[in-house]
Amino acid sequence: MKTEERKWFSIDAKNYILGDLATKVAITLRGKNKVNFTPHLDQGDYVVVLNASGIKVTGDKLKKKLYYTHSRHIGSLKTINLQDLLEKDPISVIRKAVLGMLPKNKLRKRMASRLKVYADESHTHEAQKITPLI
Repeated sequence: MKTEERKWFSIDAKNYILGDLATKVAITLRGKNKVNFTPHLDQGDYVVVLNASGIKVTGDKLKKKLYYTHSRHIGSLKTINLQDLLEKDPISVIRKAVLGMLPKNKLRKRMASRLKVYADESHTHEAQKITPLI
């Protein structure tokens, strides 16, 4: 079976809604936009997300959406809302949204490794032929 060469896509996240962006990125990482999609094979492409700090959300999600971390020790539950996490680390917001849309199986880690997220417009992938996703 011949393997296809993976393509590189870029997407500008500025003024883009978080859920719509994550959906398009997850579909491209998984390879569902290809004609020969097979669920048990990893056929997705690379995705470079630029301007992660410029995403938008709808409603009251900036203040009401919470992200939780726990170290499994008693009393170590930490919460941070979306607004604070966007100020602190906008890359992790997009990464968490996309990872939540990928399948929870052995292929997930390999698909997630092809996601490259940057907070501004500069990136280190000039050598690849990158085509705009949207």
